[in-house]
Amino acid sequence: MAVAVAVTTAATGLAGTAFAGPSTGVEHGVTSATTTTASVVSAARSAAFAHASATGVSQGDQLHAQDVMIDPEGARHVRFVRTHNGMPVLGGDLVVHLSRQLAYAGVTRAAEHTVKPATAQAKLTADQAEQKAAAAAKGDAGSAQLVVDAREGASALAYQVTVTDSSTTEGSGTRTVVVDAVTGKVRSNAPVSDEFLSPKLLDTLRKRGESIDPATGLGTEAAGLGASSLSSSASSVSGATAYPKTVKGTGKSLFVGTVGLTVQQTARTTFLLKDPNRYGTETRDARGSETESFGAGKKITSRTSTFGNGATSSRASAAVDAQFGITKTLDFYKKTFNRKGIANNSKPAKAMVHWGSKVANAFWDPTCGCMLYGDGDGRQIKKPLVVLDVTGHELTHGVVDATAKLEPTFEDTRGNQYGEPGSLNESLADIFGSNVEFSANNPKDTPDYLIGEKLGLAQKFLRRLDHPSLDRLEGTIDYWSPAVYFTEVHAGSGVSSHAYYLLAEGSGQKTINGVKYDSPTYDGGTVQGIGRTKASAIFYRALTRYMVSSTDFHDARVATLKAAKDLYGASSVEYQTVDKAWAEVNVTAANTPAARH
Repeated sequence: MAVAVAVTTAATGLAGTAFAGPSTGVEHGVTSATTTTASVVSAARSAAFAHASATGVSQGDQLHAQDVMIDPEGARHVRFVRTHNGMPVLGGDLVVHLSRQLAYAGVTRAAEHTVKPATAQAKLTADQAEQKAAAAAKGDAGSAQLVVDAREGASALAYQVTVTDSSTTEGSGTRTVVVDAVTGKVRSNAPVSDEFLSPKLLDTLRKRGESIDPATGLGTEAAGLGASSLSSSASSVSGATAYPKTVKGTGKSLFVGTVGLTVQQTARTTFLLKDPNRYGTETRDARGSETESFGAGKKITSRTSTFGNGATSSRASAAVDAQFGITKTLDFYKKTFNRKGIANNSKPAKAMVHWGSKVANAFWDPTCGCMLYGDGDGRQIKKPLVVLDVTGHELTHGVVDATAKLEPTFEDTRGNQYGEPGSLNESLADIFGSNVEFSANNPKDTPDYLIGEKLGLAQKFLRRLDHPSLDRLEGTIDYWSPAVYFTEVHAGSGVSSHAYYLLAEGSGQKTINGVKYDSPTYDGGTVQGIGRTKASAIFYRALTRYMVSSTDFHDARVATLKAAKDLYGASSVEYQTVDKAWAEVNVTAANTPAARH
């Protein structure tokens, strides 16, 4: 996960969550003439300084609005990143909460301490920092920027350096390296992109001699938008001859059968794999390069409105899966929360397939602002990782990146990441990735609470939300303990994924869409679920309003309780079930550890 702080004064993603009802969690823009974005930001900034003892802002701090959320039931929320004397503050993000009357109503903050560094004088030069960063990440260092590193209880003057073509990152990707400006110590060295498969999992697969080999085959049942899709003949497109124009097309995928797509016709016999109805969302072919520039990808065209042939013999087949998965993820967020695109800014989602040479992974890459899919290495991973829940998972990392920016706290020498905020990020990606499956309701990929069930693994799934510890590959855990801090993030994700499942479906045995579940609880207690719609609304609202970059599992409990109170009231069954679900994964107010940050 990237640790870079992008400082901007523009408020984006103007949104709010509706109160209760069947559309809970829906985003709304600012419509009141008397409540403008600028007035909300100004009031929140003033409130932050007026309540400095609570918000932690101090002399020399500047607050830069990243998101403004207007809740129809009254609350306003402004997400800020912080600079200190002009230097970006890592871990300095906060959300200021206001009443309808723009009075201060509270704060959610990442740093529970002053962010002012002990010294403002660097001992290292920028050139020295760049050299150390290049050596640590084994790549090409960009320009070093002075920052304040306020993560994990620190308040240190440091340099932040972007290193490209890193040989320590799969696919020679980009890393963000933070170097102490006084001691020269490398404080962090993290990949910018988020990998679906961890180095630990890939090592486990190699040791077991097991491979990910998803079953593929050409389906025959149309799904999604394609109930009335055009035939593959260009002559079936009639009407005006002005180009480009939006038409219905067909995709023959590797994993979800024959599906309907919306595509762009650019000439009489030329069609482009681009969806104008979804902000211009497009998938391109990286042609084996490791580029992080979407513009460098080759546009995917067809002489007819049909793309792919359902097999890897057509380079477009994997692209169909990617495009279908991305559009279904966008549809889920739009239909469920009225979120307009991954960053809620009505901009396109993008993807590149056939990325790199023998890359055994899929990534969300903030540098590119797109999904990157490798074709597999031919050994552990034998086919492109373009299955639906992988796409939903990875694009949700993009949603988290645009909101709370949850980040792992540290990384080992093999590239495995640790820390509860990172585990929570992975969990949210699994939770909403599963929701994308339910929303798409594709007959070739039955909706379930399993992650990676189409990857061809011996255990029949990669992770699962109902009983996470049934995953023996990553060693995913069911319940919280202090040891979670030192658990690899995919394995640690089980804590909040399990809490979500209990909230949505409850404990014990249940069969959904032919899949049997049997969710245990920490003390053998019983949880009665409130349904996936309400559970998802609570978790989404908690993410967008009450989570910040350092949110851990106990913070997440508080965030979801606040969200449930907002949506349903403090005396509601929904609020009580949130509390019960967390207790049954051993996350309670009583066992909250001392703050690390």
